[in-house]
Amino acid sequence: MRESEIEMAKDNEKPESKPAKQPKQEKQQGGKKAAPAAAAPERGGKPERPKLNWAAADRLREKYKKEVVPSLMKEFGMTNVMAVPRLEKVVVNMGVGEATQNAKVLDPAVAELAQITGQKPIVTKAKKSIAAFKVREGQSIGAMVTLRGGRMYEFLDRLMNIALPRVRDFKGVSTKSFDGRGNYTLGLHDQLIFPEIDYSKIEKMKGMNVTIVTTAKSDDQARSLLKLMGMPFRQA
Repeated sequence: MRESEIEMAKDNEKPESKPAKQPKQEKQQGGKKAAPAAAAPERGGKPERPKLNWAAADRLREKYKKEVVPSLMKEFGMTNVMAVPRLEKVVVNMGVGEATQNAKVLDPAVAELAQITGQKPIVTKAKKSIAAFKVREGQSIGAMVTLRGGRMYEFLDRLMNIALPRVRDFKGVSTKSFDGRGNYTLGLHDQLIFPEIDYSKIEKMKGMNVTIVTTAKSDDQARSLLKLMGMPFRQA
């Protein structure tokens, strides 16, 4: 056997070599790692909430604990502190009838209600169709906000001490707007009584209803509660 043939036979007996690993692709030119992709902004991002006066909320809350509770217990002969009526929530509702014809008029109402309350409103929809008013079931017709806790106290403090006194010829709110179950509803003719609203940016006056929900078992208890909290009721 020739030497060349022997060498060729040895080469055939050698195990096949593993393929060399492919070098990792450079993520960017110049050998630098690619920066992580920026997170996509949230769809329909939340509007910036106005800064609220939390000191006012704490002040009104402390007033309820130190002044209102003892007075109500003495007035109605209560012995259990947990039975004393208290504020549960405040519902601010703004109806926009023109939204049935032009849905765009609802956007300013939502923005103004957010400025007034410091909380993003929800859009209310019609529960049933009314042909006389050209309203279809499920159609957007207004905006609503439900306030609890600190935001509720802060809003009530602004409403009672700042907004209502700005009403022209204000002589107090009615004492008869209770529903028989301890809840009070107040109607406001326009949004300009709140200092957060810029007069130059208002296209149309919009009224709203403010409903104060309490745990009172009667209108008398609710009336005394709100009066002690600072609600400026009209003198009889």
